[in-house]
This record gives sequence, C-alpha cells and structure tokens, in this order.
Amino acid sequence: MTIEAVDPRARGLRTRSSEESFSLFELIRRLDWLLLVAMLATVGYGVWAIDGITRHDPGGSAASRQGLYAGAGLVLFAVATLIDPAVYRRFSRSIYIALTGVMGFVLVFGAATRGSKRWINIGFFTFQPSEFGKVVLALFLASYLAGRSKQLESFGSPLRTIALAAGPILLVFVQPDIGTALVYIAVLAAVLFVSGIRWTHLALIGTVALVVILSVLWWLPASGVNVLKPYQAARLTGFTHPSNNPSDSTSYNLSQSKTAVGAGGLRGRGIAGATQTRLDYLPEHATDFAFASLAEQRGFFGASVLLLLYLLIVWRGLKTVTVARDLFSAIAAAGIVFSFVFQVFVNVGMTIGIAPITGIPLPFVSVGGSSMISNLMGIGILQAIHARGGRRR
Repeated sequence: MTIEAVDPRARGLRTRSSEESFSLFELIRRLDWLLLVAMLATVGYGVWAIDGITRHDPGGSAASRQGLYAGAGLVLFAVATLIDPAVYRRFSRSIYIALTGVMGFVLVFGAATRGSKRWINIGFFTFQPSEFGKVVLALFLASYLAGRSKQLESFGSPLRTIALAAGPILLVFVQPDIGTALVYIAVLAAVLFVSGIRWTHLALIGTVALVVILSVLWWLPASGVNVLKPYQAARLTGFTHPSNNPSDSTSYNLSQSKTAVGAGGLRGRGIAGATQTRLDYLPEHATDFAFASLAEQRGFFGASVLLLLYLLIVWRGLKTVTVARDLFSAIAAAGIVFSFVFQVFVNVGMTIGIAPITGIPLPFVSVGGSSMISNLMGIGILQAIHARGGRRR
C-alpha cells in the first residue's frame, strides 16, 4: 500500500490559520467596494440634504454636527470591518447581558425627554443605546441560532429565541419607544427566517403575532383594556383613517407631510421656496419627517436618488448573506440588512401615509448621532462578513 502526500492547496483546502488570519491588504482587497461607495454616497447625500433642511432653523444648519457624527461613525465602521465576526459569536452571551443591562440602566437613570427615557447624557453627546441594540440583537440571535442549527426542526428552538429577544424588546417598549421595538421585532423575524426553521413553525408564529397585534390595537381596547397609551394607539392606527380627527396631532403631522411631498413636484421647490419646511409647518422636519422635507426641497428626482442609494446598499447587503462563510455570519448579515430595510420602509412610508408614524429615523439622513453611528457600525460588520466569506466560497 502506498501513501500519497496531499498538498492542501492542490485540493482547494486551507489550514485553519490561513483561513482566519490574513493581511490588511488582502482584507481591503476583499471589501465590497460597491457597498462602500453606496454607503459613503448616502452619508454625503444625507449631510447635504440636512444642510438645506435645517438652514432656516433657529440654531442654523445642522450639517456640521451631522458631519461630526458621520466622522465618528466612519471610525467605528473601520473598527467593525477589522474585527473578525467570530469574535462576536465568542462573546455573544456577554453582548446580550450588556445589551439588557444598558436598557435597564436607561429606564432607571436615563434622561427623560417628552415623556420617554431613551437617552444617556454623557456631557458632550446624548447616547441612545437602543439604536445600537438593533445591531447587537442581530449578532446575539445569530449566535444562538447558529449554535443550535441541528435543533431548528423542533419548535422549541424558535420559541427560546423569541423568549430571549423578548427581554430587549420589552425594555425598549416601556421606555416607551414603539418604533425601535418594532425594528427589534423585524430583526427577530429576519433571523428566524434565514436560520431555516420550518415553514409551519414560521406560519404559526406569524399567526400568533398577528392575533397579539390585533388584540393590543383593537380587541382589548374595545373591551376597556388599554395596553398602549392613547397617543401611541393613535400613531399606530391613525394612518388607516387619517381624516377621522383632523385636529389630532398625528393626523396633522401626516397631512403636513403629504403636503410637503406633493408640493415638491419633479424638481423640488428649493430651500427658499420650501415653505412647509422653512416656515416650520412640517413638525420634526429634520428627524422623523426628513424625507418629506427632502422631497419638498429637491422633488421627485432628489428623493429618487436617495432611494436608489438605499436600494444599492440593500442589494449588496443581501449579496453578503449569500457569500457568508458560516451560518452565524449569514444570519447576522440578514438581521442587519432587514433592520436597515425596515427602517427605510417605515420612515418613508409614514411620510406618505402607508405606514404608521412611529418615530423611526431615516438612516444616514435624520439628524442624530446614535442612528448615524450605529448604522455605519452595521455596514462595517457586513463588510467584515463579506471580506472573510469570499475566502471559503
């Protein structure tokens, strides 16, 4: 009997060390450059849009402040790109404990604004932990599901996943921040779908979720049991009947937003001519309704440029899911991408009346440091997954 020596490179095999460690040059070469260009273009476009949207505000343009947030976010983007995604999986339990601990800390010691406790004031910066939780929750749930890949056929695995996600979701819900809680639920739905649990289990979970939503919004209030505060219920249901109470603030906001979008036409009214934004008829025009302000000032063409940039980011993000090196990376990438898609859809949808007004910021555009930095961190993790996934295609 003869023993033939096998060269790992001849058979397409690699040693563990060659798979996990490679030069910075090779990492940069394996980045998704289309995703990088789309991200930078969207950030730049958003800062430019905010300059026009806030130019006539009492404090002047917020573009410089937004640019600082973008700079900090790009630093975190670079750091996230350099970190191997396996590190997040290794410390997933600590990540989850830190996430729930910070959420609990916000409820006790957080700064209250407009009746909500969502922020931690650290002097020079007001930090909103729930924004970063959108990415962190995707990483933890991906680790949990990937570690139980052989048990996904049983109904117990998705139930335990839902139970683990329920903690952060409820902590955000009681701040109260329904919009971010909905994003967390979207992340949960995405990771369950991509992990490969049975279709019958998905259908059952979806049916139960629908029954819970209908009960909270309509059936329980009809019997005198109010789970949500009146203004919260009005926000979630008001878009279905916007003309029922024109004096209601939710209906007023939606009406002004539709007026701003429609007034923009094809080319927009410009900064000086955008009266809805300039004269402050449109509330929260730099945050919740930034898209409506952009549409009024830059018109259909300007809004389309932003939406096409979003589409390019989503496309490359989904491409990252397909080239991920393992189940954990694929699930984590899917959770991050779907979180991004959900935020864009709900924010844009609420400005034109097809989605409830929930206060979800528009990624890379709405004024705010936490949203900007957390979204850039999420794109950095996608780049880390893409760069390392291509080695084991």
